[in-house]
Amino acid sequence: MTQTIQPSSPNILCIGSVLWDIIGRSPMEMRRGSDMPGRISRLPGGVAMNIAMTLARFGLTPSLLSTVGRDDEGDELVAACTRLGLITDHLYRSDDLPTDRYMAVEGANGLIAAIADAHSLEAAGDKILKPLHDGSLGTAETPYAGPIALDGNLTLSLLDDIANDPAFSAADLRIAPASPGKAERLRPFLTRNRGTLYVNLEEAGLLCQAEFSDSATAAQAMLDRGARRVLVTDGGSSATEASPQSLITLVPPRVTVARVTGAGDTFMAAHIAAETRGDTGENALASALKAAATYVSGEPPL
Repeated sequence: MTQTIQPSSPNILCIGSVLWDIIGRSPMEMRRGSDMPGRISRLPGGVAMNIAMTLARFGLTPSLLSTVGRDDEGDELVAACTRLGLITDHLYRSDDLPTDRYMAVEGANGLIAAIADAHSLEAAGDKILKPLHDGSLGTAETPYAGPIALDGNLTLSLLDDIANDPAFSAADLRIAPASPGKAERLRPFLTRNRGTLYVNLEEAGLLCQAEFSDSATAAQAMLDRGARRVLVTDGGSSATEASPQSLITLVPPRVTVARVTGAGDTFMAAHIAAETRGDTGENALASALKAAATYVSGEPPL
């Protein structure tokens, strides 16, 4: 039997939800009450996990900071992470908390409904951040200085603590809200001018308490609200990368949509990977849009 050897030195941290995605997909349009034929799959998922998997495909070595239960589902999930080249040494493994799950139903007309059972991540709280304080990855005095992808599945109070925590002061923070329902959890980073925020048009509207018709207007509004840097996507219409120094808007490639769950995570990871290899501005944004379009089309990512 071939043993998978896990890498030991990460070049990016992914903090947030690591769970099992249970996705039902039908090739037909669906509505409330629909009962359609399709396929049901169980795959490693969660925002932090999706980002880490995409980063690994682009040649980076991510380490996961999250919680995974010591149940059978947790052991299977950790084994799957290891096979994908992700570092799991710093996961918080609890005997009392079950492995989290996410369930979604998708039709040809997009996401119909979803339920995120991420209660264990919320219950674990700051225990998942211990490696950034105990010297495993850094301390408050010698903070981790690499990129960190952070997702909004953490509680608002914990995200607020992170926005002020000296252990994160040297990091290149990249932050996603996880879902529109959790968008307002990113407000500490908006008001404190911290990190790069990755949001869609709806999430930008929730953070700014306004409605926007396009990504460029939304991105500028977020800068006006205090964002240091932001990337706003608007499905197949446009995407904008904005900072006080520049504002770039591109139109994504046109593709037939085969799946939607995980598209935003793929976009964020591809953008981080592009900037890690030296791409900037329009080139990095175009690369991320291409990767996201490939993902939603159902084609192999690389």
